[in-house]
Amino acid sequence: MMSEPSVDSRCALVSGALRMPGRASGVPGALTAMRPGALRVWKWLSVVVALLLAPLAAAQGTYPNKSIRLVAPFTPGGGVDTVARIIGQKLSANLGQAVVIDNRVGAGGSIGADFVAKSAPDGYTLLANFGPPHHVINFFTRNVPYDPVHDFTPIAMVGTAPQVIVISPNLPVTTLGELISYGQAHPGALAYGTSGVGSSQHIAGLMLAALGNMELTHVAYKGGAAALNDVLGGQIPMGILVLSNVLPHTRSGKVRALGVVESHRAKMAPGIPSVAEGGLAGFAVPDTWAGILGPAGMPVPIVQRLNAELLRAVETSEVQSRLEAAGFQPGGSTPEAFADLITGSVEVYRAIVARSNIRPE
Repeated sequence: MMSEPSVDSRCALVSGALRMPGRASGVPGALTAMRPGALRVWKWLSVVVALLLAPLAAAQGTYPNKSIRLVAPFTPGGGVDTVARIIGQKLSANLGQAVVIDNRVGAGGSIGADFVAKSAPDGYTLLANFGPPHHVINFFTRNVPYDPVHDFTPIAMVGTAPQVIVISPNLPVTTLGELISYGQAHPGALAYGTSGVGSSQHIAGLMLAALGNMELTHVAYKGGAAALNDVLGGQIPMGILVLSNVLPHTRSGKVRALGVVESHRAKMAPGIPSVAEGGLAGFAVPDTWAGILGPAGMPVPIVQRLNAELLRAVETSEVQSRLEAAGFQPGGSTPEAFADLITGSVEVYRAIVARSNIRPE
């Protein structure tokens, strides 16, 4: 495969193409000898070429030469904001430029995401987000002003957050099989709490109801902490929540963990089986990711530079320990692998939502 020509070689090719036949390049007399109309065309083409080559030069040479805005589309102190600040601090040190966290909140994260989608794809406006809800928001919300897949450039995943089904000890079941039997015998009596509509927890509940042939009631909270408190207090019998947040309570016996919702056990709690291992064959939701994205159309050299520095950040013990404390299993990816995860999981979620007859509101 031929290598991509450098900016200098492109400039030479273009300047050669713009030379007037029979005229000496770079000689002022050659320009003054042109007819007025030809001179105007030549000048216009020169401006166009300069505008086209400027982004290429920036992509291959000077990026970054100013501060970078990292948009966190949820409130300060929440999970997305926490990850953005952990990653942003190290990325700033690696790049030698300030990374400014910009909390643009509202509309389930769509206000901040829309701002990034409509920004220039020059690497100076980026998005920190979780998936879900990033790439499934249009399954639950009408009139989303952007395409959550095609209007963004995946740059790097920085970690995943395992989710787990937990129940109150007051519920007269101890295994996943018993939970399913109870749910089938008591339609609508089982309510499960999650961090919100469109979360991976919500979608896992939809899948559990469908495959378990149960009628479950979804209770959407404004964050997982409130949902966990109500499971602990017995206000709701069940929750699907971030594993790291519930582990202290499973160890103390205040809640029971029945299974992680992903296809594999979590490194932070290898003793908890997956839901599929617990007896519900075919059950698994894609990993809930934390990652960094940019607007669609970013130059490949900038994406590669950002990906390399993000992976370098995630590999440090400092960032890993802080991500683990925030409930994530640290782990980077190439832009291509991150894109594959997003597009593949969208199809899984689409099928689950369609099966549950969910309509955007």
